[in-house]
Amino acid sequence: MKTCIISSPLGYTQICGDEKGIAKVTILNSEEKITDSVPLELQDCVMQLRAYFKGELKNFDLNLNPAGTDFQKKVWKQLEQIPYGKSISYLELSKQLGDVKAIRAVASANGKNPIWLVVPCHRVIGSDGSLTGYAGGLHRKQWLLNHESPNKQQTLF
Repeated sequence: MKTCIISSPLGYTQICGDEKGIAKVTILNSEEKITDSVPLELQDCVMQLRAYFKGELKNFDLNLNPAGTDFQKKVWKQLEQIPYGKSISYLELSKQLGDVKAIRAVASANGKNPIWLVVPCHRVIGSDGSLTGYAGGLHRKQWLLNHESPNKQQTLF
């Protein structure tokens, strides 16, 4: 598995993957050394992430290979269908997956998404419109939703 670390508006971003695809994109909570030379297998992901942060890319086109259960992968695949600039509730996501009673399992799978940003788990909010759980912190979730909003109001922390 190849790894690199890049800088982003949200902090140091770790990307992991190999010839089978991207397995992980995470924002780190610590300062890390930025990778001098990005492995070939990760270069397209780095380019697309940079374009996303510049506001030049709305849809990622990457080969993904996250580790997870079949159910988690089903949830993550559904997350990819949420359009840029839109958000849905955990309840709505559960309905789309065909089982409204699975809301807790869906929320758990959402929270275990290893490919942040690319698989847009940040676009899932509470039924009342509140920001709920985000592994990277609610301040990052808010930043991402603002970044994708037509009325962008960004504040960097």
